[in-house]
Amino acid sequence: MTLLADGLLILATLSLTIYCIVISRRLKALSRLDRGMGAAISGLSHRVDETKATVAAAQHHSMEAIAEMTRQTARAEQAAGRLEMLLATLHDSRTGTAVPVTKPAAPTPQPFNGSLKDAYKAMKR
Repeated sequence: MTLLADGLLILATLSLTIYCIVISRRLKALSRLDRGMGAAISGLSHRVDETKATVAAAQHHSMEAIAEMTRQTARAEQAAGRLEMLLATLHDSRTGTAVPVTKPAAPTPQPFNGSLKDAYKAMKR
């Protein structure tokens, strides 16, 4: 009986040794960065960094576009004010009274310090 118990103990020890060797090899293969899962993780990490840089650049360009649109909107409002003054002068000149045209005050663009969501909501209005 003890011989059978010793045999089973040796068999269990050998099977656990083989299992540990297999697990050790898998962990070594996983940690290698040149191929396998390690390479996939390294590649994905690199892509995430590239994506973060692209998103930052896109946000920077969109903020520049918002600033440019604000300047152009201010110019358009100024031009609309001038046109209204010219139309009013034209209308008054038909009645016989001439009103001198004065240059309207130039609107100053407001700096945009909000997020892109705020800008999108403002454009939808």
